[in-house]
Amino acid sequence: MDRRVTTTDVRRRIPRTDAVLGDPRLIEAAHRLGSGAVKAAVRQAQERARAGAVAPDEVADTAVALLPRTAGGLRPVINATGVVLHTNLGRASLSAAARRAVREAAGPTDVELDLRTGVRARRGRTALAALRERVPSAAAAHVVNNGAAALVLVATALAATKEIVISRGEMVEIGDGFRLPDLLVSTGARLREVGTTNRTSVADYAAAIGPGTAFVLKVHPSNFRVTGFTRAAGTGELAALGVPVVVDIGSGLLAPHPLLRDEPDAETRLRAGASLVTASGDKLLGGPQCGLLLGREELVRTVSRHPLARALRVDKLTLAALEATLTGPETPTAVALAADRAGLRHRAERLAAALAADGIDVRPVESAASVGGGGAPGVTLPSAALSLPERYAEALRTGPVPVVGRLEAGRCLLDLRAVPREDDERLAEAVRSVSGPAAMDPAAGG
Repeated sequence: MDRRVTTTDVRRRIPRTDAVLGDPRLIEAAHRLGSGAVKAAVRQAQERARAGAVAPDEVADTAVALLPRTAGGLRPVINATGVVLHTNLGRASLSAAARRAVREAAGPTDVELDLRTGVRARRGRTALAALRERVPSAAAAHVVNNGAAALVLVATALAATKEIVISRGEMVEIGDGFRLPDLLVSTGARLREVGTTNRTSVADYAAAIGPGTAFVLKVHPSNFRVTGFTRAAGTGELAALGVPVVVDIGSGLLAPHPLLRDEPDAETRLRAGASLVTASGDKLLGGPQCGLLLGREELVRTVSRHPLARALRVDKLTLAALEATLTGPETPTAVALAADRAGLRHRAERLAAALAADGIDVRPVESAASVGGGGAPGVTLPSAALSLPERYAEALRTGPVPVVGRLEAGRCLLDLRAVPREDDERLAEAVRSVSGPAAMDPAAGG
């Protein structure tokens, strides 16, 4: 009986919703996050008070602690997987310059207006100029909302009801059941397959070309490698056949990269005679998600004026981020690719020593990172990592600062290749925040 009275008294002391919402911190949060998110946090705090988890006078503080970081549902994470361009984590991280450009473009901009004359101007003209400057062999450029869209637009504008000649070895699936042949056929084009899985010569292409041929398509098999008894026709050989050659390089490398010698780039392919090159902007370029089209002026004009181009166009935020990526300083992707092995090892040793001093079961280990994003298959990037008990993997993913690592040989590895140096302390604090007594007890497993 006494307990029921006490419980009733506690519930009566729980502050009303309007009283809690009057807290200055929650008033400010309503302007930042919206009233719905704030009210939801207050209701959760009140429920905790009713359950006895928090005291009635702690409801406002609890509601503030429960507020989401932003009005959106996406949570920023630390990518400690060792995959530089992790598709599930959004691929390329934008540079500081690109992030600033996005903030500046969030309000009204001159995206389609010439401020000098006051008349309409070409959308994204400065971003397209920056793209052409980075790829001198491209007479023209166009940007759509992703790499697959670039190829769809080219096939629709140039090959609807016509034939696309393609090697059987390049009829690829790029993940999650997404198959290139299905994409191309959906545009109304017909596919003319030539050669075999492992060998396709220029003679195979030549024999297939006819009056109904729209173009020859070369697709870089970016997420796998075929080795051994192989043969593939080069771009220059195909360009001599007298029909347009479209090359999908996939990963968005604009010029040769010393670490990625087998990865095709736009400049080299255009110089070799490609009529059009398509690529992604959020992979090795290190920019926002978008699809790049580069090549002959008349073909780019035809493609960009097709009605479908309107449906696939990018917004002002993407254009701003793309231009800043092209003209600004090194991107996080470039920095991660070029990271020095000795420097990574030193960071891992320093972080491990600091965490071990707090009683955490951690040690620095050598690691093998990868490019990811369907780029540079087979390329291993020497790296260094923090090795923790396996149970840390879930705790870190769901912690206050989500950290995504990988499991290897029964340990949770936090690879530093894709972690910016300036995030080292955030990473250490994230580990500390989930290192309770159970996590530090070796007898608990891992």
